[in-house]
Amino acid sequence: MEIVTSWMQEGIERGLEQGLEQGRQEGEIAVISRLLSRKFGAVDAELQERLRQLSIAQLEDLAEALLDFSTKADLMDWLNRRS
Repeated sequence: MEIVTSWMQEGIERGLEQGLEQGRQEGEIAVISRLLSRKFGAVDAELQERLRQLSIAQLEDLAEALLDFSTKADLMDWLNRRS
């Protein structure tokens, strides 16, 4: 029988939550990268890094906003306003 103390259980739950959050963020980044790639061409490493710095809420906002972007400059302006 395994004994798990409350602080151990809390640590496990916190780790799980962080893992789920990270997975969700990575999924958002993957979808946005695909959309940006289709709209503007290859997404370079610098842009990928900028996307990784965004929160999930910001990524969701970007997913909507990119529908209105006409140029890559629109994207960069959007990112610059959020950093």
